[in-house]
Amino acid sequence: MTINTRLRGVFSPVLTPFNADLTPSVDRFIRHCTWLLKQDVGLSIFGTNSEATSLTLAEKHRLLDALLEAGLPAARMMPGTGFCALGDAIDLTRHAVEAGCGGVLMLPPFYYKGVSDEGLFRSFATVIDAVADARLRIYLYHIPPVTQVPISLALIERLLKAYPGTIAGVKDSSGDWNNTAAMLKEFQPAGFDVFAGSETFLLANMRGGGAGCITATGNVNPAPMVALYERWQQEDADEQQRALDATRAVFQQFPLIPAMKAAIAWKTGDQAWRAVRPPLVELDAGQARTLEGGLDALGFRMPHVEDLM
Repeated sequence: MTINTRLRGVFSPVLTPFNADLTPSVDRFIRHCTWLLKQDVGLSIFGTNSEATSLTLAEKHRLLDALLEAGLPAARMMPGTGFCALGDAIDLTRHAVEAGCGGVLMLPPFYYKGVSDEGLFRSFATVIDAVADARLRIYLYHIPPVTQVPISLALIERLLKAYPGTIAGVKDSSGDWNNTAAMLKEFQPAGFDVFAGSETFLLANMRGGGAGCITATGNVNPAPMVALYERWQQEDADEQQRALDATRAVFQQFPLIPAMKAAIAWKTGDQAWRAVRPPLVELDAGQARTLEGGLDALGFRMPHVEDLM
């Protein structure tokens, strides 16, 4: 399968639902991914908010295969394939490419801190050379608040020169708009697609020529994000952005993954959605009530939530 279409728009690091025994709930996962696609949100499965580092390589294979077997379009998928172990990164990246995924979102190896750009270049290069497939499109995942291993502008420049076409873009989750703006200025004119790591920067990113956003709360609030992405040039764009920010602020009062899962459990009535893998802990009853009250005050809703049940 040849990948021709550049990925753009709103993507979400898809939440991973779990059963009571903390194994992935495949049926719920498929329903959630299907619901997101119907909202025109792409699937960044195995991202930070997917609890990806708490999933095994084998579990990721099974979940990706389950989506493919269910008929979901691989071209709208951007699986996270970064690992600290190079062999695992090569394995899952190759599997995603062979499945026809539109791209992969790749963390740097993040356990060792203070590593050089040379070491990071060798890591990405090793994966690219081992997969050795012209269809591979890598979106670099820059999230230094979590990894403490930044992807510098100099590293991006070197990778682009060494692997033009393969290095397709970046998700900038630094939280620093100046860094995103620098990526747009330096690399976007050459076709390097810059995704904001939060809807908070969606409007600014679009005005700067960006490709969209890859954002956690796309799991629960997709429709307004897609509306802003599609109509960012309209007069009410700033108002739309403020509304997105207000909803995000309610979720960010709590650990984000448990809060999003609590919201889905609330709206669907399926309390199994609350489950998270240790070391994360679900919201307690008081936190859940506060979350629901804050969202109710904003008129929060999840369109077609019945499709998740």
